[in-house]
Amino acid sequence: MSTRERLFVSLTAVFVTALLVADLTGGKFFRVALFQVGGYEFVTHSVGMLSFPITFLLTDLINDFYGKRAARLVTAIGLGCAALTFVLVYAGRKIPVAGFSPISQDDFDAVFAMSNRLYIASLTAYVVGQLTDIWMFGVIKRWTQGRLVWLRATGSTVVSQALDSLLVTYILFAGVADAKGTVLDPGAILVIAATGYILKFVLALALTPVLYLGRWLIRTRLGVQPLPAES
Repeated sequence: MSTRERLFVSLTAVFVTALLVADLTGGKFFRVALFQVGGYEFVTHSVGMLSFPITFLLTDLINDFYGKRAARLVTAIGLGCAALTFVLVYAGRKIPVAGFSPISQDDFDAVFAMSNRLYIASLTAYVVGQLTDIWMFGVIKRWTQGRLVWLRATGSTVVSQALDSLLVTYILFAGVADAKGTVLDPGAILVIAATGYILKFVLALALTPVLYLGRWLIRTRLGVQPLPAES
């Protein structure tokens, strides 16, 4: 196996790991007040968003060095692995628990039972967001003739993460009541989506130096060169 092939396998493995961690940990929510607009307090929500931006970073690297077809292939692999994970977790929930099990059925379900709707929401948003990111990355790379790495990485993220945040939040919270029994209105859902988008975008910006470092290491240490802009 060549260095280029080993690198592709390694990037794909890290990509799938980040995706599955985001899906499996997405049921935990945290609260950090940011600011208020129109009476709504912007708060962050799922810890899954901490690992999910890594998938966009890796998509950009794969897109840059292997092209959009390879990036789409990795997206499909991630989708298949996430679907398999859902099936295996569901099967694990349905297997009767032993009396000596250190984790009770209720505790196990408390962590994984909510994954049904969350998985549907996250995987739908994942596919739309990834394909949009791949497309936008290629468009900007052609416009800039392969220059301005930060612009194509950030520009593709601006659009793709907006769609991702909106879809995952709407599917997850549409028709769901809050702690007071009130069904969330579209405005509240939009605020939650905006909160997630802000955090994802900030994390994506923070990862931009990592993107440059990754490209430098791949080019200088591994000798793998990025592909020219695709027509």
